[in-house]
Amino acid sequence: MAVVGYSRLHRSRLTTALLAALLAPAAGGALAQEAAQAPADQTTQADQSATEVDAVVVTGSRIKRATVEGPAPVTVITAGDIEKEGFTTVYDALNTLTQFTGSVQNEMTQNGFTPNASFLNLRGLGPGYQLILINGRRAADYPLPYNSESNATNLANIPAAAIERIEILTGGASAIYGSDAVAGVVNIILKKNYDGDQLTVRAGTTTRGGGDTGQVQWVGGKTGDNWSVTYAFESLEREALYASQRDFMDSYLDDPSVPDDDVNPVEGLLAFDLFDSNRIFPDGAQETCSRFGEFDTFFFETSAVYTGPRCGYFGYPATQAIRNSDSNQSFYVNGEMDFTDNLTGFIQLYHTRAKAKLTSGVQFWSTGGLYLANLQSPFLEQFGIPGSYVQLQRIFTPEETGGALVTTIEEKSYDFATGLRGSFADGRFDWDATLSRAQYDLDSRQPRFLANPLQDYFLEPVAGGDILGYGYDAYNLNIDRFYNPIDPATFASLNTIVKDKAKTSVNQANFVVSGDLFELPAGAVGMAAVLEAATQKYEINPDPRTNPNYTGPEPIFNLTSTGGRGDRDRYAAGVEFSVPVLDSLKLSAAGRWDKYVDASAIDDATTWQVGLEWRPFSNLLIRGSHGTSFRAPDMHYIYAEESGFFTSIFDEYKCRADGFDPRDPTNPCSGNDYNYQVQGTRSGDRNLDAEKGKSTTVGFVWDVIDNMSISMDYYNIELRDAVSDISGLLFRNEADCLLGETRDGAPVDPSSALCQFYTGLVTREDAGGPFNDGDVTEFRSFPINQSLNRTSGIDAAWRYKIDTDRMGDFTFGLNWTHVLKLEQQEFDGEPVIDIRDHPQFFNNRSRISGNVVWEKNDWTTAVYYTRWGSLPNWAETGRIGPQILWNLNVSKEITEKATVGLYINNVFDRIHPRDDTFNTYPFFWRQFSPVGREVFVQFDYKFN
Repeated sequence: MAVVGYSRLHRSRLTTALLAALLAPAAGGALAQEAAQAPADQTTQADQSATEVDAVVVTGSRIKRATVEGPAPVTVITAGDIEKEGFTTVYDALNTLTQFTGSVQNEMTQNGFTPNASFLNLRGLGPGYQLILINGRRAADYPLPYNSESNATNLANIPAAAIERIEILTGGASAIYGSDAVAGVVNIILKKNYDGDQLTVRAGTTTRGGGDTGQVQWVGGKTGDNWSVTYAFESLEREALYASQRDFMDSYLDDPSVPDDDVNPVEGLLAFDLFDSNRIFPDGAQETCSRFGEFDTFFFETSAVYTGPRCGYFGYPATQAIRNSDSNQSFYVNGEMDFTDNLTGFIQLYHTRAKAKLTSGVQFWSTGGLYLANLQSPFLEQFGIPGSYVQLQRIFTPEETGGALVTTIEEKSYDFATGLRGSFADGRFDWDATLSRAQYDLDSRQPRFLANPLQDYFLEPVAGGDILGYGYDAYNLNIDRFYNPIDPATFASLNTIVKDKAKTSVNQANFVVSGDLFELPAGAVGMAAVLEAATQKYEINPDPRTNPNYTGPEPIFNLTSTGGRGDRDRYAAGVEFSVPVLDSLKLSAAGRWDKYVDASAIDDATTWQVGLEWRPFSNLLIRGSHGTSFRAPDMHYIYAEESGFFTSIFDEYKCRADGFDPRDPTNPCSGNDYNYQVQGTRSGDRNLDAEKGKSTTVGFVWDVIDNMSISMDYYNIELRDAVSDISGLLFRNEADCLLGETRDGAPVDPSSALCQFYTGLVTREDAGGPFNDGDVTEFRSFPINQSLNRTSGIDAAWRYKIDTDRMGDFTFGLNWTHVLKLEQQEFDGEPVIDIRDHPQFFNNRSRISGNVVWEKNDWTTAVYYTRWGSLPNWAETGRIGPQILWNLNVSKEITEKATVGLYINNVFDRIHPRDDTFNTYPFFWRQFSPVGREVFVQFDYKFN
């Protein structure tokens, strides 16, 4: 294969070693995506000063080149890196990227819509703003939408055993890859041309208890004169972790913001008198609470209204899973055959099955305001008014349910590709034609209450109903049932299994041709062209009983769903050029046209990109790229059916109207009057347009001395018309409009179009009458094209290697990302706000990772360091952090074929930075893992 004909940066031995690790054949097979076997007489990368390497495709361009560095920075994580750092999944490895500064929902968010998926969030723009590729092809989306809103790719279902390396381009690349390549591209390269067999067995546990893990991997392959077969199998079994197994989050007594004797837990048994905030206990609080083995009588001394006894469930969160149990199996096979010297056929398949079990805590029953004829309110009794007007709440403890309530999620996915590749014009041009299909299926089974049997068990309608004359139905409460525990059989009779199904798929056809067009004095002009066609579909079929408009006989209590279905066709054509202007200067340019056929307002999009590589000295590369990007609206943003959800809101309007400041560290608005659950409704919007952006990177790579190199790149990404649901600051903006001023007293015009927009999304009950207090009863949410998202920052890296005769070889590495700005503008005409330092924005401003590796004879020892930058505290009065974690591993080759290793993740057992203002369970931000230290032992054996 021809080497790209231009003057290249002369490599130090360190860079040569890095290129060898990335590009040289591994276990008899070429490592790079498009590399072929080198001629037998070709100089290898192991030679002392070799600078010539086979031209290969590196993510960020389809033109083959002989250097890893190009006009835009690319980070590479090899299979060896994943193993050395002690990771068991692809997501674990990508989670160490310093560019991963955004926050995502994870297994800690058990009440979310995707509690069994793992998503990436480069640059803090969101999980859907980086393109995930498998060998250069788009992966199927996770079947359930992230946060019920948008589509994203799950990184937990990709088999680690099949991975050769992961290439991460952290910048816009829509001109090369099309939609979604806004914050970057993650290209997962799978193994091929592998020769031999290797078994890896791994077992581990957490030192705080629970979470045992077992993993088996088999990777193998055979090669012949004109064929190769590579295969891999992986099985991962992992125990669940529960909040009860972590003493810092197993109880509401862990709330760091108040003393233990002033903790306000969930009230497990509540008949809340809406007239005077009293609690009604017919037999007294002490006697009633004592009937429930897990309830305790307590007093909330700082309450401004009521300090009487309450029936609290301090251990409410203990049954929640903080890491799901997993049983995952995957299989991978790749086969290739050379039909002629210029024609190769290939076929590739991977298939995964995953079964997860998770729990989101106990079930409960609650009501809005009810008039109860047979439960007397002490407050109304003094006026001679019969009955009471109350809100009821009842927690069902594990003792009553017969144990934890387990949701089971079963997932199946496969990715199949086949095609031909070859060359023509005496090898000047290479071509690749691929057909592929990827599909992802999900089935969920969740135990939930049936609404009607549950209500009928506790309430009986009173004939005539409106006893007080205010238009409220009346009920008799079954006092014996409500104020006493139930048995597991009775609980089971009130429950059903909610069954949800979802599926996504993508069919793709790709044709790529690349090669040298003609020669210039400084070298050959490279070219690549691509044609693509694809069909994408998704379908979410929730249990019909969870639809907010369901009117059938068995509605589900307190559970709504999101449904949707749709398809889109996509066609694309693109071209790239690489032009060596001088021996030291190369320009690149790319353009692409994408055509979309779906129900949205997007028709087509044209993007372009230019790049520069300048080598003024043999050891210095100065590089830069600039281009436009776009993102087609997620299909669920377009096709989502009307769906509902329940969420807890903070009613800022009521808090501020009562004269309180929500920023007060004493939290005067912490009670139920200001924090309560509300139902929302949401649907898609078929009028959405594409999001349009631009991306710039400028930087350098410098081989300072032999075996030492540094790089630094500035990035700037701008995205206009970004699609998002109405901001989470809805209720703050609504309060500003209703009160006519902001928290800081700045005037707000209630009659403005913006205020009319916000207040129109929120429905409140009338504040008049004896029972209405103006609470929010419902709010609406939907996606819109917002005006602007913009971020900029710096990525830097340092590498150094020392080779010694007596003490072995040492390798040092350090990576750093610092966010300079992260700006948003919600609507045209509104101010641009830098949310990087906003006290309600929980993304890291910086991340650092580093490593030191020591190798001597048969021993290898590695230390890895990760630092997450500071975050706001929960009270929005300052910042906490940073968090620093260390990983350590030691391995030894005990024979030529066998290696044993010890891996310790989170050596110092760090959990989360202290935040004494975090008064909401789990009392720390979801970014921080509650797992603690994990210890693994690993055995590797090579059979030939």
